[in-house]
Amino acid sequence: MRWLLDTHVLLWALGQPDRLPADVRAALEDPETDVRFSAASIWEIAIKSALGRPDFVHDPEVVRAAAVASGFAELPVSGVHAAAVARLPPIHRDPFDRLLVAQAQVEPCVFVTHDHSLAAYPVQVKRVP
Repeated sequence: MRWLLDTHVLLWALGQPDRLPADVRAALEDPETDVRFSAASIWEIAIKSALGRPDFVHDPEVVRAAAVASGFAELPVSGVHAAAVARLPPIHRDPFDRLLVAQAQVEPCVFVTHDHSLAAYPVQVKRVP
């Protein structure tokens, strides 16, 4: 199974794993789960941290290094991913989330997210409460 973590889920997996349900934590630790994080998430953390968002007070370089050290695979952003955003319906306005959804569609991956509105996109979603 291939998972792509939403930015908040990535941050919780690395810094607050108890916030995740037991089944999600178990899957993240299972070597059979191909866990990926997007370069777009690192970019989102960098932008929103610089803007002073309280839920993004993280050093993007530290987050990236911790994700790699945890065994998560980095998913670069490609032109194919960026172009796929144009095919998405206008359900969500956040450009980072839209790019992550497009990546999950193109790769394909199960998109693991806390944001219930993202489940409306045509992509397989694992919702984290």
